[in-house]
Amino acid sequence: MDTADFQRARSPEAKRAREAAILDAARELGARAGIRQVTLTDIAAAVGMHKSALLRYFETREEIFLRLTADGWHEWTRDLAARIRALPGDPEPAAVAAAFAATLAARGMFCDLLAQAPMNLERNVSLETVRAFKLATLAAREDLFAALAERLPALAQVDALDLIATAVSLAGAFWQIATPGPDVARLYREDPRLAHAVIEVEPRLARILAATLAGMLGRG
Repeated sequence: MDTADFQRARSPEAKRAREAAILDAARELGARAGIRQVTLTDIAAAVGMHKSALLRYFETREEIFLRLTADGWHEWTRDLAARIRALPGDPEPAAVAAAFAATLAARGMFCDLLAQAPMNLERNVSLETVRAFKLATLAAREDLFAALAERLPALAQVDALDLIATAVSLAGAFWQIATPGPDVARLYREDPRLAHAVIEVEPRLARILAATLAGMLGRG
């Protein structure tokens, strides 16, 4: 869309539609290029706006991506809670860990956002935006807590909280390691001594979470 075609949203419905368009553009750009590479100017251009006009809807690029992180939390926890409830019988730690790992590894951009949120995104927004984001992530975890309590009644809530925190922290870090820049990736491929630097997110995350959960449940 050309910036000449942009018209300022007047009604609440039009404003919500414009915000959704901005979020969709940022999501597409972030998935394609990585969060760190996407500028406010890039997002504005993708929706046919001047950057100054976009700032009427979001205070910074970080707020845009923080909103996408919150959306990602809700999508991920809904999927994971459903998978945990669908596990047969008395689920073993490895099966629960595999569900965590598979649902995170399938969401590369969410993993990228998980790493960027505490390092960058929360540092260039208002306190009210941080508060809203934290409350949104808390709300997103409620059904996941319930699913874990239903299928793993021996798991204390504090341990469930630690398990989730471990999973998202490692997923964010592992995704960054697993997706280096093209020059570094080529270096890893060409030098056999650096083969250890190439990791697969899902199997490594599954192994670590299985061991962690087994310890929490006293099954180690």
